Amino acid sequence: MKTPPQLDVLAIAAHRDDVEQTCGGTLLRMAAQGARTGILDLTQGEAGTRGTAAEREAEANEAAGILRASWRGALDIPDGRVENTYENKLKIAAVLRAARPRVVILPYWQGRHPDHYTTATLGYEACFVSGLAKVEMPEGGPHRPFKIMYASLYADVRPSFVVDISEHIEERHRALLAYKSQYGNQAKGAGLFVPEEEIRERTFAMARHYGLLAGVRYAEPFVQKEIGLVGDLLQVPVQSI
Repeated sequence: MKTPPQLDVLAIAAHRDDVEQTCGGTLLRMAAQGARTGILDLTQGEAGTRGTAAEREAEANEAAGILRASWRGALDIPDGRVENTYENKLKIAAVLRAARPRVVILPYWQGRHPDHYTTATLGYEACFVSGLAKVEMPEGGPHRPFKIMYASLYADVRPSFVVDISEHIEERHRALLAYKSQYGNQAKGAGLFVPEEEIRERTFAMARHYGLLAGVRYAEPFVQKEIGLVGDLLQVPVQSI
């Protein structure tokens, strides 16, 4: 894995294609605004029902190009066995110290797949470890992101805020479909995967739902644990009535 450059936003996910599903539009919007974005996948996809690790890598690289990410890398944590260990925290902390992002996006801390909700806790604790001055690493000095947020698209929770991705919805969809091994129609895993002809309808409908909550066309939802801060009541967005 190549050492990442310094980034503004780093999305950390358990699997290749998780970011595309939950916050790909947000990464596109940030890149369009001039931010340097990156993606860290913790696993390589060797245990997936469909596709090989090599296929997933090629697809992930294609998707990263569509998302205009400045960097994408994958760790060697076993697929299906993401565990909250100190060793894994150090692996993520090494990337954080090299990339020094201001914002880290993690998966929501509840969900069906253990890898997803474990990544939420593991990623948060890695951010903490990365800031410990006495933990020495060759990648650089201590660093903690200013903001940690959780992509909550598949969680049954009210978001803290949503990001308007209306201008980027088509690119977001193209990035997801770059994973041909996962989303192309095939017999293997047919009962587990959404049929290819339904993917667009489902993903656009979810983005439309969250967009309607904030008065825009398409949006992605996020949760933050801390209280938000407003400095000017006249500039608070989203109309009440």
